[in-house]
Amino acid sequence: MQPNYAILMILGFATCAALGGQRSSTDYSINLDAIDMGGTTVTSADYSINESVNDSGATAGAPISGYLTKSSYIGQLFDIVGVTPTSTGSTVNEGLTLQLGAAQICDDATFLPLVPSMVTWNVLSGPISRIDSNGLATAAIVYQSTAATVAATFGGFTGTLGLTILNVNNDDFGSYAGDGLPDSWQVQYFGLNNPQAAPNVDADGTGQTNLFKYVAGLNPVDPSSRFTVAIQPVIGQPGQKQIIFAPVIVGRTYTVVSKAMLTDSTSVPLTVSTQSDNGQQRTVTDLSATGSAKFYQVKISLP
Repeated sequence: MQPNYAILMILGFATCAALGGQRSSTDYSINLDAIDMGGTTVTSADYSINESVNDSGATAGAPISGYLTKSSYIGQLFDIVGVTPTSTGSTVNEGLTLQLGAAQICDDATFLPLVPSMVTWNVLSGPISRIDSNGLATAAIVYQSTAATVAATFGGFTGTLGLTILNVNNDDFGSYAGDGLPDSWQVQYFGLNNPQAAPNVDADGTGQTNLFKYVAGLNPVDPSSRFTVAIQPVIGQPGQKQIIFAPVIVGRTYTVVSKAMLTDSTSVPLTVSTQSDNGQQRTVTDLSATGSAKFYQVKISLP
């Protein structure tokens, strides 16, 4: 019985290893044309695989989504050549969060997604206040829309991603927050966190505050940049007066109002007048400048 046992073991081994053609030894001879491991073709929406085992092996009938099928290979072969960060968007509003992700780059132009917690995250530049271990990035408060760069490192490779932090509130940055002046205007002329940028400060000694100079479109740190108003008589027209003011800046609205007494609580716009411009200088002529006194004021407003 011992030889029979040995033959049975050899036959079982041969059945698993045979690939086709004749197999023989001193103890047995087996004629095989092919061994069918499954006998059917497996299919899906993306691929089909012939399960018969032969010299050519299994083949994919169509590329699987996200992968590249290499001609003459029975399996997907690739090398990792880099890492690329990804995100749910290229922009994020200041103070909000953005989910980051990452993927390994293969040498066949395909990608292998990574779990964000597997990646080491870093902020290379720009107003990203932090990135947590799960790849959730938090945008800092900005005074203007600002570029940022983040980095993802995994498996010895590092990739970078550019983002833009959007300024959605013009008056919320640092010590300039909530003071009625745009943060970007204050940073432009005064830099960061400068007390001289406060709205009611007359930074250049002209008698006109920073708030007035912003509304008037002037430079708050240049004494020669100021708004001027003059009243002149009209020759030969004793009942008329000219109100001459400058500079007139595009995007502003200028309204000349008047009142009979300084103690009057309200002023009213001129009802009978003409207007002409000479460069940035405007002349408004009051055609009804009657009475013993009349006080004029030029109101400037932004849309």
